Amino acid sequence: MPLAVLEFPRIDPVLVSLGPFAIRWYALAYIVGILLGWMYARALIRNERLWGGPAPLTVVDFDDFVVWVTLGIILGGRTGYVLFYNFDLFVADPLKIVKLWEGGMSFHGGFLGCVAAVVLFARSRGLSIPTVGDLTCAVAPIGILLGRLANFINGELWGRPAPDVPWAMVFPGGGPLPRHPSQLYEAGLEGLALFLLLFFAVRAGALKRPGLTVGLFACFYAVARSFCEFFREPDPQLGFLWGGMTMGMLLSVPLFLAGVGFVVHALRRPPLGRATPAEAA
Repeated sequence: MPLAVLEFPRIDPVLVSLGPFAIRWYALAYIVGILLGWMYARALIRNERLWGGPAPLTVVDFDDFVVWVTLGIILGGRTGYVLFYNFDLFVADPLKIVKLWEGGMSFHGGFLGCVAAVVLFARSRGLSIPTVGDLTCAVAPIGILLGRLANFINGELWGRPAPDVPWAMVFPGGGPLPRHPSQLYEAGLEGLALFLLLFFAVRAGALKRPGLTVGLFACFYAVARSFCEFFREPDPQLGFLWGGMTMGMLLSVPLFLAGVGFVVHALRRPPLGRATPAEAA
């Protein structure tokens, strides 16, 4: 056992209660993440230097897209959790599917939901699918960061036992053993580090190559998530899967491969400033 174990900061998961209604930190993380991402995306669209000229979509386009991507995140995230992590539970009690306040969202499902939203919206507006995807991925780490911090506040998705780690914590519901605060590891890597990577990539011209930001996002997230899975306790209903891997690791493999494909394809095409309209589409 370590000489001292950090005390878990017992923050009430409910921020404000108004009669039967409650505002939870987890819900607030989604709301604030979407709002901050929307504001950042608008700033990127207005900065012509990042695109080598006027952006291929307008601020109004992205304003309308926010509704689509919000639905994609929620529906995809919940559907992914049901299919990938707890299918038997929801088969036994289908009404639990709509009880979002009880928790249960999958990043990989949410990512697929965003992909669907990007494709459907871009096609409906005649916009470049990779370009809309690039903007979405450039701002996504903001929501991931806030979501992982909310996971920590909720005392959920804790890490594996770490009796010799001085910053280990005893989580409510996690048993008597001190554990890795893996939610904070994920917030730092999947959120902050990924945001900074894409921030500098965008300023180095990534948006001029449609699909490059999507690829960088997918590759880095897959690696960061797989690394963090070594410290995160597997979901009890699943445990360790093939080869000792977790579900998060297995789902990150196709995500990484898809990211590599996007990066290679984007780098083989001329940047927007030199491409014809047909090539940029």
